[in-house]
Amino acid sequence: MCDRDGSFYRNLSRRGFLGRGAGAAAAIALPAHLAALLAPSPAAAATTTLKATHGSGFCNMGIFLAKERELTKADGVELDFVVTPSNTEITTMFGAGLVDMSMIPYSNFMTLYDAGAPVRIVAGGGVEGCIIVAREGINSAADLKGKTFGTFQADTLEVLPYDYLKKAGMSFRDVEVKYLDTSPELAQAFMAGALDAICHIEPYASQCVLGRKGAHVLSNGTDVYGKGYSDCVLAVRTPLLKSNPAAVKAVIKALFVAQSQAEADKAAALRDTVGKYYKTSMEAAIDASAKQPIVVDQRDQTSFIIARGASMQELGYVKKAPDAGAFDWSLLEAVIAENKSLYAGLKLKAA
Repeated sequence: MCDRDGSFYRNLSRRGFLGRGAGAAAAIALPAHLAALLAPSPAAAATTTLKATHGSGFCNMGIFLAKERELTKADGVELDFVVTPSNTEITTMFGAGLVDMSMIPYSNFMTLYDAGAPVRIVAGGGVEGCIIVAREGINSAADLKGKTFGTFQADTLEVLPYDYLKKAGMSFRDVEVKYLDTSPELAQAFMAGALDAICHIEPYASQCVLGRKGAHVLSNGTDVYGKGYSDCVLAVRTPLLKSNPAAVKAVIKALFVAQSQAEADKAAALRDTVGKYYKTSMEAAIDASAKQPIVVDQRDQTSFIIARGASMQELGYVKKAPDAGAFDWSLLEAVIAENKSLYAGLKLKAA
């Protein structure tokens, strides 16, 4: 059973989030349950091992396939995923330098960059797929007034509803925002009737539409941002960019290969990821698979991401919007130059 005052959601302050994010930008004492996740694997000495965090949406499919299909090993690199208990801890661990890279929403990246963490965006993950799902009877932004709305803090899934309401002349003051910790938790809360509307990522948004009678998509983000808007990006610690650019290139190349494979055989990509990485049914995953494609080359999204900094400022998460210095596309461009046929065969790309 789901109680509206129960454990499905909690009210969090932005001050609390910023406290965690700012601490993540420097060396911090990590809780024991997270420190245990960083123990080196026995195979770590065999190749260059890069520790990475990731999210749970389809925008992570590229890095999931790179891991499952060992697409980096040919270039002497092994990906070691550090699975975190909640979305917030993904940002914390990356910002604290406890992992080398992260497939992360651009908004969470902004909080670290603004706090002075040595991090840069080097490639894309996925585009679109941020979806506002509402219960029966809510058919417009105006209908959300006074309703409960679930999302994650400082996430693209908070930025979209903020911008959606703003476009309609409304604000977060018009809704009761509830912040949750994990993707399955957010989906479960909505399907159980604890929330009137949510903003979620794929495949969980499709799962919510299928799992609650009368539920429907209120916005898929394209009505606010247009086609092909960025959601998540691959961000890397700058010390790694300087000390081992070849290893970073190996990961970017693997993402391109993963994108090519997924575009060629989406069914196989789903078989390799649904269940292990996506806690949803194959039915929901198939329905969602076209709504948030892998796009590694997101150079054309630079201005879009920077522009979202204004919303992040208004929400109180950053002091200033990121600038061009937040991006380093040089290694991505090098990978493209070295793998022209691979790049030419991709369906979705900036150029």
